[in-house]
Amino acid sequence: MTRAYSISVEDVTAERARVNEDLSQVDISRVIALDELELAEMGRRDVHLKILVVSGEHNVDHAALADTVNIAELRGGKIYPGNSAVAEVIATGSDVEAFKAGDIVLTHCNGEPDRFGYPKTIWAYDKTDSVGWYAEEAVVGDWQLVQAPLECGLNLWEIAALPLRAPTAYHLWRRAEGIFRLKVPAERLATLNVLGFGGGVSELFLMLARAKGHDAFFCSGSPERRDALEKLGITPIDQAAFNRFASRNDVKGFIKESRRLTGGEGMHLVCDMLRGPVFAAGLAAAAREGVNVSAGWQLSRDVDYNSAGASIKQITLDHTHYETLAGVESATDLYGRVFKPTIHREVYGFKDLPRALAEMHQNVQTGIPIIRVAESMPESAAALIP
Repeated sequence: MTRAYSISVEDVTAERARVNEDLSQVDISRVIALDELELAEMGRRDVHLKILVVSGEHNVDHAALADTVNIAELRGGKIYPGNSAVAEVIATGSDVEAFKAGDIVLTHCNGEPDRFGYPKTIWAYDKTDSVGWYAEEAVVGDWQLVQAPLECGLNLWEIAALPLRAPTAYHLWRRAEGIFRLKVPAERLATLNVLGFGGGVSELFLMLARAKGHDAFFCSGSPERRDALEKLGITPIDQAAFNRFASRNDVKGFIKESRRLTGGEGMHLVCDMLRGPVFAAGLAAAAREGVNVSAGWQLSRDVDYNSAGASIKQITLDHTHYETLAGVESATDLYGRVFKPTIHREVYGFKDLPRALAEMHQNVQTGIPIIRVAESMPESAAALIP
């Protein structure tokens, strides 16, 4: 048995009833509960893990709110969330060759790859029988792990911020760049204007853009995150100056500022949520032949836009999900060299995980939230604690 956080239909229903179905008032900390879980029996290709550190992930919001789908209900009444972790290998099955006891590893969330390697479902969300890593221990297949790059130059909290976000950003980038280059080859336009909105995935997307020599722009309401990215050569844009695009005039103001920053050209690549208040602004700020990519559906499953206008401007919208297993490995190679995430100033304890997720939902954190699960750390991981 191990302690693990769960989200149940009963807790989701009770919280929605408490706020009279006003999802803006839901307290996530009342929905995610510390539970007990019986670990699966070890198979020949399985690995037994001690979870060291995890990060807060936005799909917990969907599970707790049951806003897009009631995933706890679809999974039989309860799920155990947590899509990424840094962990220590405790034991391995007889056929495991890539890992041994004492290794420090990362988990990823590719749940059920299709024949080309892209996930049809996500681990610890809609993948049947999957159990996540907001827990003290776990048993997973060895294919779910990669070696942690302990020598990459990042500290332990920074490494813990990346196992889900880095592959997502890497996948977004290679699709966005690839689609644009189908339309406009590098010899016609070498340097691109790249815009990202708000969160951790967009930050990493822009870091990739800068690493490839492009001009990058980060639109965020967090001064701490803007300052951190400005130090990496990424131009900040204060989202609050445009009232988070609440009105048409706010969007027009943002378009004007985007044109000013890019010499009238606009943004060639845009990373947003393809929905919600930033979508109209990102689409309007796009240059001709621009590409707008998204990794999720944080605010809604639906999107509405002027397809005729997008067609006239040769703009492409691309809905993406997550990387292949090979892409996960490639993204991990970029830790420290390209990916340098912004971390929230407080590192939460395991008992504070519900509060960490509630504050992430409230959008009051100064960076990616990190939760320390293990009090006792192996020496190699302890050496990386700042």
